[in-house]
Amino acid sequence: MNYFRYIISGIVLSFWYGLEAQKTVRYDLFVRDTLVNFGGKEKKAYAVNGRIPMPELHFTEGDTAEIYIHNELRTETSVHWHGLILPNEQDGVPYLTTAPIKAGTIHRYKFALVQNGTYWYHSHTKLQEQVGMYGAFIIHKKEKQDLPEYTMILSDWTNMKPFEVHRRLHNANDWSAIKKANIQQGAVQSYADAIADKSLGIKLVNEWKRMLAMDVSDVYYDRFLTNGKPEDEAAHFKAGDKVRLRIINGSSSTYFWLKYAGGKINVVASDGEDVEPVEVDRLIIAVAEIYDVVVTIPRESTAFEFLATSEDRIRSTSLWLGSGIRQLASPLKPLKYFEGMRMMNGMIKMDGNLDDMGMNMSLQQMDMNVVMYPEITGHQDKNKPDHDHKGMDTQYNSNALSDIVTLNYAMLKSPIKTTLPEAHTKTLNFKLTGNMNRYVWSMDNKTVSETDKIVIRKGENVRIILYNNSMMRHPMHLHGHFFRVVNGHGEYSPLKNVLDIMPMETDTIEFAATESGDWFFHCHILYHMMSGMGRIFSYEGSPPNPQLPNPKKALMKLYRDDRVFHFMFENDFASNGNDGEMMYQNTRWKFQTEWRLGYLTEHGYEAEAHFGRYLGKMQWLFPYIGFDWRYRDMHRDGVRQNFFGQYNTKDLRSALCFGIQYTLPFLIIADGRVDSDGKFRLQLMREDIPLTKRLRSSLMFNSDGEYMAGLKYILNRNFALSTHYDSDMGPGAGITLTY
Repeated sequence: MNYFRYIISGIVLSFWYGLEAQKTVRYDLFVRDTLVNFGGKEKKAYAVNGRIPMPELHFTEGDTAEIYIHNELRTETSVHWHGLILPNEQDGVPYLTTAPIKAGTIHRYKFALVQNGTYWYHSHTKLQEQVGMYGAFIIHKKEKQDLPEYTMILSDWTNMKPFEVHRRLHNANDWSAIKKANIQQGAVQSYADAIADKSLGIKLVNEWKRMLAMDVSDVYYDRFLTNGKPEDEAAHFKAGDKVRLRIINGSSSTYFWLKYAGGKINVVASDGEDVEPVEVDRLIIAVAEIYDVVVTIPRESTAFEFLATSEDRIRSTSLWLGSGIRQLASPLKPLKYFEGMRMMNGMIKMDGNLDDMGMNMSLQQMDMNVVMYPEITGHQDKNKPDHDHKGMDTQYNSNALSDIVTLNYAMLKSPIKTTLPEAHTKTLNFKLTGNMNRYVWSMDNKTVSETDKIVIRKGENVRIILYNNSMMRHPMHLHGHFFRVVNGHGEYSPLKNVLDIMPMETDTIEFAATESGDWFFHCHILYHMMSGMGRIFSYEGSPPNPQLPNPKKALMKLYRDDRVFHFMFENDFASNGNDGEMMYQNTRWKFQTEWRLGYLTEHGYEAEAHFGRYLGKMQWLFPYIGFDWRYRDMHRDGVRQNFFGQYNTKDLRSALCFGIQYTLPFLIIADGRVDSDGKFRLQLMREDIPLTKRLRSSLMFNSDGEYMAGLKYILNRNFALSTHYDSDMGPGAGITLTY
């Protein structure tokens, strides 16, 4: 698709309701609750026409798609047509472009197909995509194609409810890492792991810079699927066949490495648009990204594995091409996590920003994670300095370090000119920002709900310059448009609608503003999008959207997605008492309460409650107001002095307090507060110190002379064996419940 055709398509779309298309192709899709067993347990999911993934829809360019969604769920749903150029009200984002499909209703989508290629469709309602609502959408060219083809839609499955996954991510729960560590050593990066790897110094520097353990994927998945199965077979292909694979990453948050046991992979299209064929040994496909590749079946009586391995290399899924003896693709070796941690230590400054050292990184050409790939870097060098300023251009370039050819965006070239029409150019700069500790993802440190729409004008060109200032990859997706990836190929720059932007990269994309209405631009990692990483582009002077008669009310409902509050509860049932904590928090605000109850009368009871707002890019600063209520019979005199020379009233207190918490190096929380009686208290605390994969410790000391030390051995995601010594309640042991 060049931009002259793009403009013509926009004109056609404006009048297509009154035009006769080639033919109308109708599908009826019934969305229902179901039960599946992908990960060893029977779990609830959403199926469409009784299947996961949703049915593969086929059309020919020029057709009119008429699709009826029959919502038989007990909740609302939606369908977004990913990558399609269509009228704004058909795009399928509830409360932004299209009305939500209410429970028990039928919604008709109808739009002309002005393009060809491989696309997909999925729910854009909350976290429904994670539990089955995704499928392939194939638009064939009008002219007959010679190559046989096969669709491979990849996905990830977790036995945990998606909302529970999201809640735990926001509470910095590391159960996913523990589960991964059962498969791959070092996923937790505990002190014991660091000592065994002779990397204790690296671990200490990591925590000095207030960072959690290194990871390349946030979520533990019980299974990865190809076309809804752990492995799929295409046994009808024969020796000598050249097969066009349409590969769609329909996962919620997993990147996949792609390899083929039968030889080279010939990339011929990306995100539905043709590219000049480029031959590689492997490629990584981002969340929501699409590649069409051509592979050859080399010989008879053999099934060749097309292997998709999760970026964290925990599990994989396969498509077998051909029949007979199975030829395996060589598996990817486990990541060298402490080498990744060493790299991260060198890239992160003490203020939490990335130090790019003047490197001009773009287009996936330098991968910071390459230091973790054994197949590229070989055996790790323990004597290597944490930060080598020299040779950066090759140090992280996998193609320069190895004979293994890995695809990157600089290698993609359009077969036709994609230059934009002559017009005024509006330039926008965005910095991708994030906070792993609290799982807040944003652009310029603001979420979707914290910003106004970005107004653009029809007829102008829009250039977007993106800098990734986080340590995670982000697949940025623009609805309703294709953009040019400015990659050095000039007039033949490739067209895409998803851009994977790696840590420390600066990439430039641009598109012609030919549509109308509001369009979403967001990270396609589902849990990042729901945490706020996105923006809304709004065409100036657009006509009212008939789907949304009250646009202001609809927008407020859209904003609720990244304002959701998450609940956390922990309670220690110990031999000497009961203590616990409860938090109710969202992106910025938190209500927190703590309590301790001694079983013996003289031990008394105490409770504190805080309400405040996190400030700053890294959210290390938390000012709050609260209440402190205590009663103990142990020291009724009330004359002991604390470290500040004040009379200590910690045993009998009922007061308002005003304080500030701040995250210090080594992830120590410093809490300074003054109460309504004028008493000041300073407290230092750190929880969940990872001694081993499952053993955690906690330490606390304050200026009232109180102190605590504890150990916790994690049994599963909700229960742990625990023991602690408390200066007021003495030693105790019991069971800790965590939710």
